[in-house]
Amino acid sequence: MRIGELGDTAGVALPTIKYYLREGLLPPGHRTSRNQAQYDDDHLRRLRLIRALIEVGGLPVAKVHDVLAAIDEPGLPVHKMLGAVSKGLCTPAEATHDPARTDARRQVEELIERHGWQVSDKTAEIDIVASVITRLAELGHPGFVTVLDAYFEACQRIAEADVDYVARLGKLEDVLEGVVLGTVFGEAALAAIRRLAHQSTSAKRFGPA
Repeated sequence: MRIGELGDTAGVALPTIKYYLREGLLPPGHRTSRNQAQYDDDHLRRLRLIRALIEVGGLPVAKVHDVLAAIDEPGLPVHKMLGAVSKGLCTPAEATHDPARTDARRQVEELIERHGWQVSDKTAEIDIVASVITRLAELGHPGFVTVLDAYFEACQRIAEADVDYVARLGKLEDVLEGVVLGTVFGEAALAAIRRLAHQSTSAKRFGPA
């Protein structure tokens, strides 16, 4: 298909596609002449993935570039590829030497060890959780850390379901794409489902008898 057909099929404006091509997010088409190129289903699939990352995931173009580079890097073991994709999707916490953050990080590491998780100590999410604990303590909620055991247990079940799903996809590129989309859409769904659960639980506990 020509670039106009690609845009019509994916629902993406032509100037946007040209921008993705210039930024290296979308591979160039197969040249048929000096000014013409043909695009195939792989381009369509990549274009839809880019659109999902930007429009649903809210990722900036630079972050999308990092995620796609992780997907496309050849030769890495699956586990390392998944880690690279996860790193690309993560926004690191602000660096700080605050002693309270250091103590909160130690609490997170203890939770990880208690739940038997295999996690690198360089993983950015550890500092993100530590930052949440620190901020909540500053706002007068130091006891929030006691809730995190329940979070760990629930997220363990969610992670197992996620990995089981992508493991069934077969081909490596499908697995990696499934991880990206599952993370972006899964986090959006998880946040919404959590709010629904809050609404229901609050109604049962605090609503009219």
